[in-house]
Amino acid sequence: MAARKKSDGADQPVLWERLERPTATPRAALTPQKIAAVAVRVADAEGFAAVTMRRLATELGVAPMAAYRHVAGKDDLWALMVNQVMTELAVPDEVTGWREVLRGYALGNRAMMLRHPWLAQLPAPHFVLTPNRMAAAERQLAALDMHGMDTDTIMAAFRAVNAYVHGATQSEVALRQYMADNGWDSGDERRRALAPQMTYLMETGRYPTYRRYTVGAAHKDDAAWQFETGLDCVLDGIAVRIGHEDAS
Repeated sequence: MAARKKSDGADQPVLWERLERPTATPRAALTPQKIAAVAVRVADAEGFAAVTMRRLATELGVAPMAAYRHVAGKDDLWALMVNQVMTELAVPDEVTGWREVLRGYALGNRAMMLRHPWLAQLPAPHFVLTPNRMAAAERQLAALDMHGMDTDTIMAAFRAVNAYVHGATQSEVALRQYMADNGWDSGDERRRALAPQMTYLMETGRYPTYRRYTVGAAHKDDAAWQFETGLDCVLDGIAVRIGHEDAS
């Protein structure tokens, strides 16, 4: 039986079921794909808050209620937007090792979120279910399979990587916005602006390890290096678990 959801007290087919049904007007002027493309364009240019059904209707040149024939509400719209940008995410078929597959998707996800910063603003992003997102998850879960781990551990490992990717990139997006809001063009400008606070805190002597970082770190402004090094730490942990399972 097809999955359904409650809406206004009545059972309705979920978004993806509706889209997979044959339509008598395949060349209709307004389609969910067109709605998604315009929504992504607006969000990329002006931020997530700018995407409203009224704004989309204006951009598409249709009556405000026309889009509701395809999109039941904001949840459907978010899902369409995520599914649209997920087409940008791909790891070549010849990549088969679990570490290479997960690392490839992690790097691709970071790049995708930096191109579309509104992804970091989505409410409960891990629960936006779409065919393209599920396909990416399936590829990663399949890569982790066959290493002796039970299904719960496989899912936990997959989620650990994805939680790291989303959290780290969300912080990177937020930092970029913070710098833009303050007119800072570089890490040096940011540090100069925050120097009074940092100087006071460091001079208390309470944070010797952090002080050593502020004085000697070589990758303070290398976001890609920071991301990939943290990612490798997560993957190293999974490798240890897989090694124990393979040895048992």
